[in-house]
Amino acid sequence: MSRIKNTLTALAEQNRKGLIPFITAGDPSPGLTVSLMHGLVAGGADIIELGVPFSDPMADGPVIQRASERALAQGVGMRDVLGFVREFRTVDQATPVVLMGYANPIERMGAETFILAAREAGVDGVLVVDYPPEECEEFAALMKRNGLDPIFLLAPTSTDERIAQVGKIASGYVYYVSLKGVTGSGHLDLDAVASKIPQIRKHVQVPVGVGFGIRDGATAKAIASVSDAVVIGSRIIQELENTPQERAVEAVQSFITGIRQALDEKA
Repeated sequence: MSRIKNTLTALAEQNRKGLIPFITAGDPSPGLTVSLMHGLVAGGADIIELGVPFSDPMADGPVIQRASERALAQGVGMRDVLGFVREFRTVDQATPVVLMGYANPIERMGAETFILAAREAGVDGVLVVDYPPEECEEFAALMKRNGLDPIFLLAPTSTDERIAQVGKIASGYVYYVSLKGVTGSGHLDLDAVASKIPQIRKHVQVPVGVGFGIRDGATAKAIASVSDAVVIGSRIIQELENTPQERAVEAVQSFITGIRQALDEKA
């Protein structure tokens, strides 16, 4: 059983919801990435999504785009990202790490080379934004053979057919994008999310995490009431943008602690 499945199964048995924060590897500086990962865990993160910097992140809004630009300007690439995970694993063998990014850096390395390197580094899952499920069954199968979970996005516009395709090959969890548009945009509509989740669960057997538009404890708790986990990205990047680097880990840990407390409050 994968670290991701172990983690989400244990949370479900405790009637708790997963907290999945996202940061971009190398932002605000490469030397802070591993410390930020540990700070997220100390704050109560269950799974970490680590963004792979990319020059044309089509699904990401301006906040995460800026994070990628800052990391790329400091020369951070895929092998550096894997190095951060490897360093994180020297201390933390328990917390799942999911790489989130785009196909180009993987294909430049070669899919099989990437998967073997990711496994060796201690990665648990990979979400490739621009790999639609019907076009990457071979990639997903190779990931699973190497003990990695292929994770997919679903959106408000996803049809039953697309959800079923994802359900056939996804493992770990699926990431439901609660808004039409890019990260950090729009107004969160809880009723719309709540009405879509049952449609997803008809076809998908793995837990459902929901992200985009979650900005504080109240929105996190609301989304957790209809999902298995919440994903928070842009709001954390904004915290980093507004905090001096010497206080970055403390600020992010404190923010995540607040979200964790909100998720664990009894109704």
